[in-house]
Amino acid sequence: MAHFTDIDDYIAKQSPETQARLSQIRQLFHDLLPDTKESISYDIPAFTVGKDRLYISAYKNHIGMYPMYGVPEIEDVIAPYRGVGTKDALHLKHTEPLPMDVIEKIIIAKRSHA
Repeated sequence: MAHFTDIDDYIAKQSPETQARLSQIRQLFHDLLPDTKESISYDIPAFTVGKDRLYISAYKNHIGMYPMYGVPEIEDVIAPYRGVGTKDALHLKHTEPLPMDVIEKIIIAKRSHA
């Protein structure tokens, strides 16, 4: 099992396509919240949003984003991305463009709840 030292290490160990997608999401966190703190937690990238953390992780067919509870005001926006059998994870499929507008709404909503 891999143990990553930081987010750069995590991203570097992914495929080039996944590296680009993870980097886009990472940059969006910093664009929206310049004081975002990064870490590796549960061996995946974590971004501090207020008192909470949002996590992303790379899989063969998608990027997962967690946790997705506590933002009922955007439930209709995030519902299409919910993973099958998961209630607090989003699956951002590699076969589809990243929904950057949706990810932005998630970050803003989570910040507002912090």
